Amino acid sequence: MLRVRPLHFTSAIDSWERLLTALGLVLTEGDGGFRIFDAGGGRLALHDVPEGDASDGTTAFAVEVGDLAEFARRTNLAAQDDDATPAEPATAELVTADHGEACRITAPDGFSFLADQAGTDVPSPDADPALAVVGVWFTPDTDAAARTLRHVGARPRPVPDNDETADFTAKNGGILIVRPASGPPRSGLGFEYDGALEPLRDRLASAGFDVSLTEEAFGSTLHVANPDSARDGAPSVPATVWISQHRPMG
Repeated sequence: MLRVRPLHFTSAIDSWERLLTALGLVLTEGDGGFRIFDAGGGRLALHDVPEGDASDGTTAFAVEVGDLAEFARRTNLAAQDDDATPAEPATAELVTADHGEACRITAPDGFSFLADQAGTDVPSPDADPALAVVGVWFTPDTDAAARTLRHVGARPRPVPDNDETADFTAKNGGILIVRPASGPPRSGLGFEYDGALEPLRDRLASAGFDVSLTEEAFGSTLHVANPDSARDGAPSVPATVWISQHRPMG
């Protein structure tokens, strides 16, 4: 199995919970400094950190899998068998992280992320089925990033005519996207909604959030105030959290 489950670090964890609940996610694990929320597609983990911490407002790209050892074996085999893989292909190795056993995937661009053991096979039935969690991989080497995601078992999906981007779905929920960017590789967070955005906008506004709807080149996007940017002395974080409308290609 493969499920998207980014890890977001924040000193505004209660504000984030309020936003996620308004979006339609459901708290399924934890209630203190570490909380996991289910969406209809994918999950999101929140990790409480002190205000001003270097990680405050950042997101770690991450996934969940069914069997760590088997996942590592299949990922390494796929990378070795890929004729398009460069001299240094992506690698997957079992590691002991702060929170327990995991698998670390390291891509040719130097970007690495963790795969954790999944705690459940299905999302909460109370989560909004139209909402999906999106993990973003910004990198100057989009081809290598896309190959790495194929090696871990993500499924490519059609995107608008732009050969520098790549979108993937995870078998057990959530979306992973690759976007070109200069500088060191880094991760980001967003959401996707499979339905009209106006009712979701109204729901967020009714919950007290500053939200706007914009029309962009390939669809509509909601922008809601980022809880991390509302604090005094907040680090350089995006001013908004985005929720894009899913529009199938073709």
